[in-house]
Amino acid sequence: MRTRARAGLFATLLCAALPGVTRADDAPPYPWPGGARAAVSLAYDDALPSHLDTAIPALDRYGLHGSFYLVLAADTVRTRLEAWRAAARRGHELGNHSLFHPCSAAGEDRGWVEPGQDLDTMSVARVQAEVALGNTLLHAIDGSTEHTFTAPCGDRRAADGDYVTGLESRFLGIKLGTGAVVPDMRRLDRMAVPVAVPVGSTGAELIALVEAAGRRGTMVNFTFHGIGGDHLAVSREAHDALLAYLAAHRATYWTATFREQMRWVRDLEPAGD
Repeated sequence: MRTRARAGLFATLLCAALPGVTRADDAPPYPWPGGARAAVSLAYDDALPSHLDTAIPALDRYGLHGSFYLVLAADTVRTRLEAWRAAARRGHELGNHSLFHPCSAAGEDRGWVEPGQDLDTMSVARVQAEVALGNTLLHAIDGSTEHTFTAPCGDRRAADGDYVTGLESRFLGIKLGTGAVVPDMRRLDRMAVPVAVPVGSTGAELIALVEAAGRRGTMVNFTFHGIGGDHLAVSREAHDALLAYLAAHRATYWTATFREQMRWVRDLEPAGD
């Protein structure tokens, strides 16, 4: 059920992204580095084995950098910590995906949520404290003092309110909510950046979203889970096709870590924003 729901959502986002995505004639192009037409964020959630075994080696082969959102209690963090450190040294971002991945258990596709991590029963203060501790642990892993966050399941409501509100000072950017291509960079809220979550998508479908972002002159934020395995997966072939396309069009699409991209966006925001 979880996989079917995510796959259906991605198909809906893909269809919505493609028509009518040309930039308005009177809107100046967004000034991406090097004159790039658009930005692409390649993110990977949950600290899965296929990230270390498949995604990171593929990114390294193509000379691209991704953002890996670690659930700090995940087995791979405990057993393969040096591999994550090595990935960070090679330019990949280690991002915050919470300590224990709290999500709302409401809904027919949420039977997998453990009772102790049911966001509907957790206080805002508890979730925020766990997220803050996540930044401390990430600093201990890679030395970074700037972080980005992906809200588990895209959920933000705890038992007594919205836990994401109040985290803004801790992060350069937060991936939150669904959407494929960002419609307008100048109106983008760095604390609620929409993401596309591909499940079972083809390489052609992934590339189509990149090209849609190029026509708009904005960005597309992919959030992958399993690559050729694990859960909510896309195939190795589809993932590789996307990376090959991005590597062949480096001057057109700025593919960088989400942290680097949000620094760029922050520095272009009008004073006082």
